[in-house]
Amino acid sequence: MTFATRLLETLAESGQLCVGIDPHAALLATWGLPDSAAGVRDFGLRTVDAVAGRAGLVKPQVAFFERHGSAGYAALEDVLAAARAAGLFVIADAKRGDIGSTVDAYGEAWLSPGSPLESDAMTAYAYQGLGSLSGVLALAERHGKGVIVVTATSNPEAAATQTAVRADGRTVAAGIVDEVAALPGTGGLVLGATIRLADFGIAPDSLAGIPILAPGFGAQGARLGDLVTLFGAATPQVAAHVSREILRAGPDGIAAAIDRAQAELRALPAVSGAA
Repeated sequence: MTFATRLLETLAESGQLCVGIDPHAALLATWGLPDSAAGVRDFGLRTVDAVAGRAGLVKPQVAFFERHGSAGYAALEDVLAAARAAGLFVIADAKRGDIGSTVDAYGEAWLSPGSPLESDAMTAYAYQGLGSLSGVLALAERHGKGVIVVTATSNPEAAATQTAVRADGRTVAAGIVDEVAALPGTGGLVLGATIRLADFGIAPDSLAGIPILAPGFGAQGARLGDLVTLFGAATPQVAAHVSREILRAGPDGIAAAIDRAQAELRALPAVSGAA
């Protein structure tokens, strides 16, 4: 079963909410946890416990573990293992990108079965061309894993690059969409929920069948109730990522916050013409 099939089935069966695991210092303080490797481990494991049985996807932000060095990575390994053991679909937000043996090694770290950092998918950059990720994509295809490529994001400094027009007349973002669409079920797209796809040259019908990770809901300003307006027929393919809006509810309120977000998503109107 390909990554795309697995993720789309998860969205259909467990709802479209993807809960972020982002243990930055302010949230750790809200949770009464130390800003340490032990703190991020406890934060991550508690979040996994709250998500299990309520939603199907989690996205640990690797940077918040990495800042604690080797002990932080050990904490992340425990969180990833717990999430996968709980049956959750795990997207490692690692945003790696390079060429040759270097990027292949990133793929081995995050997508190889049995790796301490094994995840179901990883985020990646392709600004050296999607072909720069060919080794990672081949590894993903062998193991039913996925590579979710940063495509169009909400940070304003990215727009100049992502909307730049290539020699073939497409924007950089639209070119990535088309190239990912041609992959054998191994690729996905990061599309920010606070942008207009048209501003990046992305046509809605070009998204058919591609899994989409959409950050930006909640504290960043996008509303879950606007998912259909944002993505149209591609709505059922979208993993709606919410982090701070849920996590700042604290350890006693996180379960209820997840339930509220899921209820809002499940109340969305049916999408006509969905892929």
